[in-house]
Amino acid sequence: MFSAEDLKQIAAKGMTEEQVAKQLHCFETGFPYLQLAASASLEKGGGILTFSEEEENQLLAAWDAYLQGDHQVVKFVPASGAASRMFKDLFAFLEADYEEPSTNFEKVFCSHIECFAFSPELDAVCQEKEGKSLKDLAEAKQYKTIVKYLLMPEGLNYGSLPKGLLSFHSYPEGNRKAMTEHLVEGALYTRDTENNVRLHFTVSPEHRSLFEAETQRVRASIEEKYGVSFDISFSEQKASTDTIAAAADNTPFRDKGKLLFRPGGHGALIENLNDLTADVVFIKNIDNVVPDRLKDTTVHYKKVLAGLLVSLQAKAFDYLRLLDSGKYSHEQLIEIIQFLQQQLFTRKDDIKDMEDGDLVLYLKEKLNRPMRICGMVRNEGEPGGGPFLVYNEDGSVSLQILESSQIDMSDPAKVAMFKKGSHFNPVDLVCAIKNYQGEAFKLPAYVDPKTGFISSKSKSGQELKALELPGLWNGAMSNWNTVFVEVPIATFNPVKTVNDLLREQHQ
Repeated sequence: MFSAEDLKQIAAKGMTEEQVAKQLHCFETGFPYLQLAASASLEKGGGILTFSEEEENQLLAAWDAYLQGDHQVVKFVPASGAASRMFKDLFAFLEADYEEPSTNFEKVFCSHIECFAFSPELDAVCQEKEGKSLKDLAEAKQYKTIVKYLLMPEGLNYGSLPKGLLSFHSYPEGNRKAMTEHLVEGALYTRDTENNVRLHFTVSPEHRSLFEAETQRVRASIEEKYGVSFDISFSEQKASTDTIAAAADNTPFRDKGKLLFRPGGHGALIENLNDLTADVVFIKNIDNVVPDRLKDTTVHYKKVLAGLLVSLQAKAFDYLRLLDSGKYSHEQLIEIIQFLQQQLFTRKDDIKDMEDGDLVLYLKEKLNRPMRICGMVRNEGEPGGGPFLVYNEDGSVSLQILESSQIDMSDPAKVAMFKKGSHFNPVDLVCAIKNYQGEAFKLPAYVDPKTGFISSKSKSGQELKALELPGLWNGAMSNWNTVFVEVPIATFNPVKTVNDLLREQHQ
């Protein structure tokens, strides 16, 4: 199947022939649907927690106490890829055969052209290139000229930049890019006893130098304002996590005679996460940020999630040490089972039939895993993975975040569960990635390889099949201990299109 040249190409990516053959096999077999037990809910035992004000205060105190210890906390922000999809409608306008805004999207953008945080930058470019201000061009209805200088290399080049380097919010002292808002957030809930704040951004190779330059431009002023010292690092998606593309007959797709490999999706970032040295990691998307005036709610619930994480982790660690000692009673085993079932939402129907030796092994295996607390917001029509109780291969049931592609929509019972779902995950996670002996978990070992999916793409006008790795907060974390917590919709303010920046939350 593979020529000598193919094998050289595979080896150059840090992959093996066996890995690529397994990927091609996935195109032939596809991926199985996951077996749902129920959609997660706010009902008792339903898997989504809510807290009283008193309980939240206890969790806030738990997080503050944790930060006083000798722990490394990192904020992990996936920031790869260009923001071109944000401007899809504006690219279409540039190519259209009409000059004035026609669609509702175009009209909204053009009528609010001076309301964006990037407007002063765009105005400066217009004056330099055209000798006219942004306002002058708008009054002259030269909207395509404005859009050109926003998107194209001769202007701000926003059509090719990553979201993290776009100006999102305006402040009296100037605008802030999305990346800078993450620095501020980090200062508000991850600083340690020495006021160090650690952030890690995953970026594309072509954008890395731009991120590094922006970091140097803004860090001193943010450090001074918040009294912190930043430790900011970057990494790129590894070539070894790319996946091979397939032709319609599931044979390797070739482009100019060479095998075609594509990025494996955000699930590939489990490798980047695995490389971090940290006890606790916050994960949040690059475009989900708000101005300072709205940050209090976000910061409050980030601390609540983190307080729950370290509280549950401490209990799990105590139980693991007890099991290691061998000095436990039957009543204590029952207590551990109840902890798994009632607080980690992991249950197994035949657990009562297990012999003590098998039971202890089962409890150790379930407790000694990475842990994550996931914020869940009520579903108001935004896209996102949904929370479900799912059957695992060993017959146990646990909480998972699923995409609709992982659910058998031809099964009426599964469709009913999907429609019953009241919440979705806005990529708001706090993770514990070390075990009770202080060693880092090998995170790729906890990926469920059967949770990838296949999509249709094209290259040079030819159709191809693309293989997406298990998603970072989906199948890549299938075998983690997972707990869901309801958080307010105010903590979720994504920017999927440029006009989203006109929402009140971003003004």
